[in-house]
Amino acid sequence: MKTRSFTVIVYREEDMYVAECPEVGTVDQGKTIEEAITNLKEATRLYLEEFPLPETSPRYMTSIEVTYA
Repeated sequence: MKTRSFTVIVYREEDMYVAECPEVGTVDQGKTIEEAITNLKEATRLYLEEFPLPETSPRYMTSIEVTYA
């Protein structure tokens, strides 16, 4: 079994939380943030069993500040 770390973006839509994994393209939802993340983890695991990703180097995430008119 392999273990990899992925980014999770969580946002609220109406009465549900949506969790998205941009590296894989999987999306799931839940009534709480924790439930949405748990559901996304399972959906991503099932997806990767069927469609494995190629090995890549680690990616780093940061933020930038931009001033514009």
